[in-house]
Amino acid sequence: MIELTNFKGETFTLNAYYIERIQSFPDTTITLVNGKKMVVRETEKEVRELSIQFYQAAGINRWQEKVGEHSE
Repeated sequence: MIELTNFKGETFTLNAYYIERIQSFPDTTITLVNGKKMVVRETEKEVRELSIQFYQAAGINRWQEKVGEHSE
């Protein structure tokens, strides 16, 4: 789970497993696998880094490396 902030300043926790796409429009927009979109205060890079930390803590970062997805 990663902690994010909406534009009202309220924090919430999101299960990073459900993130399909992160984009900047310029506001950071997260698209979930169910199609729902969320706009957050964190930058695209911050959300990506939080997600990577979550995957590492869950022990699935090795799975991504095995299938050829490397984060930079």
